[in-house]
Amino acid sequence: MSVPAAAAPPTTVTVDDRDRVVPPRPRDLTLALVLLGVGAAVVAALAGLLAGPVAIAPSRVLAALADRLPMLAFEHGLSTTERTILFELRAPRVVLGLAVGALLGGSGAAYQGVFRNPLADPYLLGVAAGAGLGATLAIVTGSASRGGGFALPAAAFAGAVLAVLATAGLSLRRGRPTGPASLILAGVAIAALLAAVQTYLLQRHADSLRVVYGWLLGRLSTVGWSEVRVVLPLLIVTAVVLVLMSGTLDVLAVGDEEAATLGIRPGPTRALVLAFASLGTATAVAVSGLIGFVGLIVPHGVRLIAGTRHRRVVPLSMLFGAAFLTLADLVARTVQAPAELPIGVITAFVGAPAFLLILRSQQARP
Repeated sequence: MSVPAAAAPPTTVTVDDRDRVVPPRPRDLTLALVLLGVGAAVVAALAGLLAGPVAIAPSRVLAALADRLPMLAFEHGLSTTERTILFELRAPRVVLGLAVGALLGGSGAAYQGVFRNPLADPYLLGVAAGAGLGATLAIVTGSASRGGGFALPAAAFAGAVLAVLATAGLSLRRGRPTGPASLILAGVAIAALLAAVQTYLLQRHADSLRVVYGWLLGRLSTVGWSEVRVVLPLLIVTAVVLVLMSGTLDVLAVGDEEAATLGIRPGPTRALVLAFASLGTATAVAVSGLIGFVGLIVPHGVRLIAGTRHRRVVPLSMLFGAAFLTLADLVARTVQAPAELPIGVITAFVGAPAFLLILRSQQARP
């Protein structure tokens, strides 16, 4: 009786551990991306401090910055004028650029998450139109010049907040919030109405056109650290809330019914996220004017490198938004020095082609 031959064992291929590619764990990837975002913001801040219309040796700037650190002392050799330029002009402007960029980037990511639409931006609910009308009223009535440096930002902030409240009120049905579509339509209607009022005011006060359009195109000019002290507390509050709510946005992306089964109330949750995202946008617009594309293009770029999870997209959009706007401001104040270009022109030159490339690449996917 013949014994059948034993089946040959399956062929195995051994791979040396040194040649094995181990994909990074999600936690490792998130940490690496956060470090990349922090590094980008730091590099942008240093570039903004080192460069400017007035040439200061980079070695002396770095020495002066290191001399400000605790328990360190460096001989920098800066004159009184150079110290004033560095610490009273460049430094507050750089910090303000970081704060405004973080607010616009994070708010844009939150808006896109709430509406589940990558074309949403922080100005969707009438923030831009309300701020523009508030600033226009302050300029044409003369209160911007009579009220000191904070009159114009305060008027823009009030206009932005009132526009968002009007949009929210119009979208209510029997006192309850409706879906995102109604909110978007209400925002479009409010923005059109406020833009019409602003156009009427500008026609009646043609002598104020240059000042109004200069503000509308965006700028980060400061009179010192006063604007920064106003923006930073609101930045911290907005950033903390949006980061804490980013995980909830991931749940809402699955669907309202699935979110409700997990104990999340979709309507109030969306309202909370939109409230703080709108607060951050209104704060940014009040001190910088209308700067486009930051809240639209930065979250898109972040998704290309970090994926679609909002736990990553929201904080990374803040970091890369801060870096992007700071570098854009650097170009705006140096490319035609001593004159300055509106920062909104720079962000549009960069953001519009980048957005078209991203849109084209997404359309090409099967």
